[in-house]
Amino acid sequence: MKKYLKDMVITQVEFLRDDYVLLSLSDPSGEMPECLPGQFVQLAVEGEPKVMLRRPISINWCDAGTNRLDLLIHLVGPGTRALARLRQGDTLSTLFPLGNGFTIHTAGDILLVGGGVGTAPMLQYGKALLKAGARPHFLLGGRSAKDILQLERFRELGEVSVTTEDATLGERGFVTQHSILGAKHFDAAAACGPKPMMRAVALWARQAGVPCEVSLENMMACGLGACLCCVEKTVRGNVCVCTEGPVFPTTELTWF
Repeated sequence: MKKYLKDMVITQVEFLRDDYVLLSLSDPSGEMPECLPGQFVQLAVEGEPKVMLRRPISINWCDAGTNRLDLLIHLVGPGTRALARLRQGDTLSTLFPLGNGFTIHTAGDILLVGGGVGTAPMLQYGKALLKAGARPHFLLGGRSAKDILQLERFRELGEVSVTTEDATLGERGFVTQHSILGAKHFDAAAACGPKPMMRAVALWARQAGVPCEVSLENMMACGLGACLCCVEKTVRGNVCVCTEGPVFPTTELTWF
């Protein structure tokens, strides 16, 4: 897939929480490329002397028809905090779309599991599945209700189940403890979030005989496979997550 380096214009800045910001971007040329669910962007961070490298961010929503690209950013360091200081009308150097995406199923019930900022790519994935003819079911997890972001947007695309560790929303516990896993058959599953969560989902899927994909969040610098800092061990040997992934079938990973 062709990659683009574009100066995108910020059309909206929305803080979903003190440490989460949703940036909406548009292409001033009006030629927004199509993006696959699970792909990511590399953003230049300007005006922050401590940050030299671009920051990788999952694509939360991409719609070429409306010229809209949404990025959900968790503010964890000087780079992401600098991005959160951008305002409507500012430009942002964006390299995208990068990596390989999730499988687009054309039928069946597909379970999409997200935790923390790992929920971000699941919104775009759900939209793509619904358009293709499949039925997305979202399973979102967090420590408490305030960790479940964009809930209404997920509900517009499919059924939503929630777990929180303190039971302030949905069922108490972790995502792999939700009752839906034993009550409903799924034809495929996908997960993104903390690695322990993804490993637990992968183990459930293996035991249930459900094909599963995960989106890895290894540290990245270049996003193009040159720096080798995002290498992951697989059954095929060591590969760069930014170019071979970030989405992998769990059967390719050495997790079991």
